[in-house]
This record gives sequence, structure tokens and C-alpha cells, in this order.
Amino acid sequence: MQNKGLIKLFAILFGIVSLYQLSFTWLAGGVEKDAKEYAIANADENDGRALAKFERKYLDSVANIPVVDKFGFTFSYNDIKDKEINLGLDLKGGINATLQVSVKDILIGLSNNSKNETFNKALQAASAAQKNSTESYLDLFFREFDNLATGNDKLNAPDIFGNKSLREKINFQKTDEETKDAIREEISGSINTAFEVLRSRIDKFGVTQPNIQRIGNSGRILIELPGAKDIERVKKLLQSTAELQFWEVYTNQETAQFLYAANAKVTELYKDDSTSNEEAKNDEASEIDDLLGEVKDSTDVKETKNLFSVLYPRIPRSQNELSSIIGTAAVIDTATVNQYLALKEVRALLSPEMKHVKFLWDAKPIKDTEVINLYAIKSNRKDEAPIQGDVIINASQEYDQLGTNPEVSMTMNSRGSKLWAKMTSENVGNFVAVVLDDYVYTAPRVNTAITGGRTSISGNFTVLEAQDLANVLKAGKLPAAAHIIQSEIVGPSLGQEAIDSGIQSFVLALLLVLIWMIFYYGKAGIFANVALLVNILFIFGILSAFGAVLTLPGIAGIVLTIGMSVDANVLIFERIKEELARGKTLKEGISDGFSNALSSILDANVTTLLTGLILFVFGTGPVKGFASTLMIGIATSLFTAIFITRLFIDAYSGKGQTLTFNTGITKKWFTTINVDFLKKRKLMYVISGTVIVLGLGSLFTNGLNYGVDFVGGRSFVVRFEQPVNSAEVANSLKDVFGSSPEVKTYGTSNQLKITTKYRIDEEGQRVDEEVQTSLFEGVKAYLPDGTTLEEFNGGFDGQKVGVFNAIKVEPTIADDIKDAAQWAILGSLLVVFLYILLRFKKWQYSLGAVAAVFHDVLIVLSIFSIAYKVMPFDMEIGQSFIAAILTVVGYSLNDTVVIFDRIREYSKLHDSWKYSEVVNKALSSTLGRTINTSLTTLIVLLAIFIFGGDSIRGFMFALIIGVLVGTYSSLFVASPIMFDTSNKEGKKNK
Repeated sequence: MQNKGLIKLFAILFGIVSLYQLSFTWLAGGVEKDAKEYAIANADENDGRALAKFERKYLDSVANIPVVDKFGFTFSYNDIKDKEINLGLDLKGGINATLQVSVKDILIGLSNNSKNETFNKALQAASAAQKNSTESYLDLFFREFDNLATGNDKLNAPDIFGNKSLREKINFQKTDEETKDAIREEISGSINTAFEVLRSRIDKFGVTQPNIQRIGNSGRILIELPGAKDIERVKKLLQSTAELQFWEVYTNQETAQFLYAANAKVTELYKDDSTSNEEAKNDEASEIDDLLGEVKDSTDVKETKNLFSVLYPRIPRSQNELSSIIGTAAVIDTATVNQYLALKEVRALLSPEMKHVKFLWDAKPIKDTEVINLYAIKSNRKDEAPIQGDVIINASQEYDQLGTNPEVSMTMNSRGSKLWAKMTSENVGNFVAVVLDDYVYTAPRVNTAITGGRTSISGNFTVLEAQDLANVLKAGKLPAAAHIIQSEIVGPSLGQEAIDSGIQSFVLALLLVLIWMIFYYGKAGIFANVALLVNILFIFGILSAFGAVLTLPGIAGIVLTIGMSVDANVLIFERIKEELARGKTLKEGISDGFSNALSSILDANVTTLLTGLILFVFGTGPVKGFASTLMIGIATSLFTAIFITRLFIDAYSGKGQTLTFNTGITKKWFTTINVDFLKKRKLMYVISGTVIVLGLGSLFTNGLNYGVDFVGGRSFVVRFEQPVNSAEVANSLKDVFGSSPEVKTYGTSNQLKITTKYRIDEEGQRVDEEVQTSLFEGVKAYLPDGTTLEEFNGGFDGQKVGVFNAIKVEPTIADDIKDAAQWAILGSLLVVFLYILLRFKKWQYSLGAVAAVFHDVLIVLSIFSIAYKVMPFDMEIGQSFIAAILTVVGYSLNDTVVIFDRIREYSKLHDSWKYSEVVNKALSSTLGRTINTSLTTLIVLLAIFIFGGDSIRGFMFALIIGVLVGTYSSLFVASPIMFDTSNKEGKKNK
């Protein structure tokens, strides 16, 4: 081997850099250990929320001050965190969300709320079509508009997009295509604005190592916030449109007469309904959305209480009791109040000057209560506020004059200053409301006109709430509503458990492989082990240096890489043994062994690398993490196996030492094997065909257990204090969900996985909150007494019961995920076919390899279809399963390519042999390597399967089946099919 000195230098420098990068992770762990000790010293060890609070307090205190002096440099905690290994959600906890910016809302805004009938029908039709289509909403809208348009309907018409605000870009002279291009440009600009607004909010949120990406031109934005613990706060921050408005309000004196009349009307309408409307009551379990401002028929309301039974009116008895608050209600009764006030019979009682009133609630309940205030806003026909948030140029969190209560201070531009001065001067003695996203943050009395363009919002805030509100206002408003269409929430406690189980499985798998290599190859095995440890150092160093995210599937990818890097060493050692058996000297055997193994190693790893690349392109989240670590591992394992192992072997043999590449026990293993594989091929065809037919029968009858990734829905992992019966919990949840969800024991007997499609077609944060409340009510009987909804939703370290993991996937994006998965599999098969065709120059090799891969995928699918109802672990078909399938593809190809490489070599060396003899001899000669590699890989996978945690067990099971089937297919499917299609039976090899 030439350039040994250069390789040594590179390996040493690379190792030093890797150790340096990894040292930051170790240093961060030390600071966090100090934080935990501080928390334990200041809080009850059993109070997880208090411990998390004090731990955060300690870390915040050292965030920007020097805590480490290293190599002459000082680092703060934030500096260290920026350089440590990025942990994914499944290891650290946090939230992963895909937000959909509403293209429909942007179109409505661009049209200036057009009332054009064709335009609005096209919007509705596009919304309906999007539920079952992977096309963009904009393309669907254009198609529907074209279908509905009559002679005078044009997109550039003045009452649609040819309005004043767009006149520079769209006018009557534009063609339809030019108009569509201009609209696409405006939509893209709006989505870019949304992206920048969200990024600005996240940057100010304080989460370390956030990730935000725009997904093509779909209007979707991917956001990952590892370590975020206050999940509800994050969701509000992401979905708030920041539509700030300033309104005049009606006083409680002005609304008193209306409220009395409304109460009487509700009583009159429903006085007999309690005994005659049982069927309607049963229907109420459907949906209760915010109906403010919408007129509903009285038959829509299913309950028959009067208004004052759910709303306590604030009727003033003197001027001192004059207030902007017109009533209070329990939070759980707000939906009912909304319904009553939206009835057309009740709205008819409003005086002419109040006919446009809209009723809005406080942004949060009164402190330490579950009671919330109601306001009457002086709206207008267009529902346009006199002053809107675009006049705000700055906002910051400050304190009131007493210096105790947090508030938000705002500065307005010159136009806003004039409008604010005018509004406040006209309402001296009255009240004005500051409204954000239809919630009232404050509605104070105006004592004097406010000039200068400065004002403040106070509303019983915590410091964090005031900071968030200021950040939202400062970042600007979203150009359209953004709602979460896909999310995964992982509690930090579950993340820590995943880390512990991942480390255990990793260490165990590594130990077993190291022991096996020494047992089988003796001293050479020690050299391979050193190279393997260097390989692991390089992998983690690269992950840390490039900021790659390490996930639980990522750990599986690294451990799988261990098995595959062992494969490279096995190929080399087996070839050296063959060369030595031919009578060559040790030096010649080592040189020729490395040279002859190189082709097989490269071919096998390139095919796996290609499948990993496809997985990276089509995958998201943990799947992408698995692919990235797999590809990094393949690259580093090639370097360490080919160069590092060679350095040690050459150095040892160069001193005149003997090296046998086996032990006394394994010396004669696989040396005299001569199996007629092709003679058994027809029997194997029958066996494989029978299994596939049975599997297809199960796939058509039993189907597969599709996860929410592919069908949409919500999935929760809920932990209880004691073991629970899944059937009983499902029955309890039926009462709140309307139908029984799927409930399965998940890992331990006190943990359940609950999957439901309840209200998955409805959008908005409020719907998500109501679903979680329903879930809590459904399982409350199985929780410890006194457990609150906040404790149940969790998200803090030390959480003992409640939701530890929550996934939401709306049907629209589920279809997209499924399509991407199908393309990933088809793409991998096509790429592999072309690569093998390029390398082996014969389509028969490509056909054999692809047939074997297709065989393996069908077998894995069949086993999952047959067994998912009886296995004690989760066997869902989702993105992780697709990752497993593509890994099986890579592994199967790895094995097949090594065998094909040997067949090609034997074809050239033994041109006088019959082709059947060439194939059989090639298969027999590689059998030792095949069994050795499969065995080490299976040891690794079994270790992860047993000790790697519940969330990854189904993934590992697919890989285990894949390795077994892949080993079988490379011997009894790929090679026989290649042989049969070559048409050389009985002929000499030429």
C-alpha cells in the first residue's frame, strides 16, 4: 500500500478533530449534570415540574457567561450547546411540526375578499379536491376556476385579481397564463414572508438547535424544536397569525338590556327541549367550534339551558361598576355561550346600532381560576378594525409602573400614532380593546388621549407570555393562517428512556461483534476491531462537526453500519485466506487479498449508499436521520476497512510475525463446502412462490396495519401508574370520541398506544386542544386522583403519567407521505437495476438482483400482514417501515453483488467449466463470508430489538426478517434467476 505516511497523518488528524468535536458534547453533559444537582438541592425530587424549572433556571443563568476554559478559549453554555451532537426529538423530546400556510386565505386576500361567485365556488371546489389529491392547492384552484368560468369570468377581472392593489402586476391586458404566473409569484412571496416570520419567532423562542425548512412550493414549512418542553406555548407561537386590532367596545351598561332579552329568548325557545329532543342531544358529540359572528338556527343548539345558566352577566348598578367586561363564564361553557349568542332569534334582538357586534373572549382565564371574561366589540359591516397591527414598528416586554406585572410596550408609526390619538380622544371615559387573533388581551378605560404613538398591553401575563407576544408582534403577522397538518410531540422523559435503551443496545451489539471477530479471526480480528472503533469515532465526529441530527433510527443506522463495516473486513480476510491457501506468501496473500476484495466491497457499499441516498431524499425526520447516519457510516467504514485495517496488518506482518486470519477452532470452517445450489433452485422457487402467494392472500384479506403516517389520524402514547386493560380504555374513550379508537398495549402493561381519526378533518389549534381534553376525560378514571389536564399533557422532565408521545397527521399530507414512500421504493429498484447493469454489463445480473429485492420486500410485507395482530409489539406500516424496507433492499443487494462479483471473476478464470459449475463454485466460495456477515449483522439487530425500546422494535423486526430473507434470496433467488435467463445450462462458460 502506497502513501502509508499520508494515510496515517490523515487518520490521526481526523481522529483528533473528531475527539475535539465530541468533547463539546461531554462538556455540555457536565454543565447539565451541575444543573440537575442544583435542581435537586432546591426542589422536591418527586416533583418533576419543579425540578425542570430549577434546572432551566440554572442553565439560563450560565447561558452566556464563560463556564469552560479549554485550549486557551472560554466557552459559555450556549457556545457548547451549539457544537454538541444534535439529538433528534425521539432522544431529546420536543416538537416536530409541518405547518400548512393557507394558500386559500392568501388568494382571498389578494382578491380583496372578492364576492365573485365563480371565484368563491372555485375556492370551495379546490378545498374539497385537495383532500384526495397530491396536487398543490393553487393548481387545483386554477383548474376548478377554468372549469367553472363562463365568458366574462377572468382571473384578471377587476372584481378578482385585477384590483387596485395588484394593478402593477395584473391587468386586463394580461393573458390567463401571465395572470397565473403573477399569482404564483405573489403566493410564493407570501409563503416566503410566512417562512421569515416563523423563523424570526423561533429565533427569539430560545430553543437550541432549531430547524426550519420550506418544503418546495407546497406552502408547507417544516419546523423541528428539539428540547422544547412547553408544547402548548410552542403551538400557539407557531399558529398565531398575529392579526393585531384595536377596537372600540360596548360597555356592560350598553349590553345589559340585550343580555336580559337574550336570556329570555333562549329560555322561551328551549323550555320543552329537555324532554323532547333526546336524539338531538346524542348528536351533540360531533363538533363545537367557535361560532362567534355566525348566525345559526335555534335547532342547532342541543342543550336547553337559559343563557344565564352558563354566562354570569356583569350588570352595573352604578357608574363605578361600568366596565368593558359584559359577562363571565367557565372556560368549559364558552362554546355553549357562543352558540346561544349566534342564534338568529337572539341576534334579531340587537338594536340597529349594535347589529354588527361581535363577542370575543379574554386571551386567558382570570388568574388561578377557570373563569373567563366576555366582551362586546363594536364591529362593522366589513369587520375591519379602525387600527390594525401593520402600524406597529416595535414591541418589547416590560413591566408596569410598579415594576411587578409584565406587559408589552408597543411603538407605532406616524399613521398609527395619528389614528391612535384620534381613537383615544374620541373615547375618553369609555373603553378600547386590544385584540390579537380574535382574543382580547386588554380593554382598559381611556382616561386621556394618547399621543406619541406609544401604548402598552397588560393582561395578567407571565414574563414568558409577554415575551412571546412581543416577539410575535415584532416579527410581524403571517400573511395567512398557518395550521399544523403533521406533528410529533415527544416528552423529554421518553427521550431520556430512548437514549438509555439506545446506548444499552449499542454497547451490547458492539461488544458481541468485537468478541465474535476475535473468536473467528484471532489477531486479525483485533486489528479489525481497532478499525471498527476508529470508524465509530469518525461517525460521531462527523455528526457533531456537520450538525447532523442523531435520532433513535439514526443509532440503529450506526449499529447497522457496524455490521456492514465488519462485512468489508470479512470480505478482505476471506480473500486473504484463499490466497494463502493457494500457497502464496503472507505478504503476497495480504496484498492480493485486499486488491481482489476491493471490487466486491465497492460494489456492495455503493448499492447500499444509493438506497440510503434515496431514503434521505424522500424521507423526513427520523427517517432522514437514519439515512444520513447510514451514508456517513458507509463512507467511514470503507476508509477504515481498506486503509486503517491494512496499516495494522502490514505493520504487524512487516515485523516477521505470522498472521493466520483464523483461530484453532475456526481454521477449517467453510473451507470444504461444495453445494450444488442450482440443483435446488426449482424447489426453492416453489417454496418462495408458496410463501408469496400466502402473503398476497393475507395482504388482500388481512391487509396491513397502516400507521397515521399513511392514513391520517392522531396517535398518543399514554402511560398510567398501574397496568390497564386496553379493551376497557377503548370502551371509555368511545363515549368521548363517538367511536372506539384503536388501543394497544405499547411495551409495558401500564402503557397504551391510542390511535383515532376523531376530528382529524378539522383544522385549528382549538380543535387539537379539544381532542386532547376529550382524551383526558376518557382516561381520567385510570389516572391518579387529582391529575390535571396540564399534568396529563406533560412535556416536563420527570413526568410519571400522561401523554409521552403524540402524533398528528392530516389526511392531505398522509397521501403525500404515502406517495413519496412508493416513489422511494420504485426509485431504489430502478437505480439499483441501472447500477448493476452498468457494472456487470449484462441485464441478467440486473434482473436477478431486482427479482431478489422484490422477493424480499414481498416476504417482509407478507409477514407483517400475517403477524401484526398477534405480535406483542407495534407493527405499523409508516415512514420508519419504509426506511426498514429500503435498508433491506440495500442489504440484500450488498449480499447479491458480492456473489455476482465472484461469479464474474470465476467466469473469467475458468472459461472451460460449465456455467452451472461456475455459479455453484462461486456461491460455495462466498458462503463463509455470507454466513459470517449475516450472523454479525443479526447479532447487532437482535441486540437493538431486545434492548432498543418499544418505539423501534417493529423497525428492527422488519430488518431482522429482511436480513434472513436477503441472505436466502441472494443464494436461491438472485443467482438462479440470473443463471436461468443466461441460457447457459449444460454449456461451457464463455
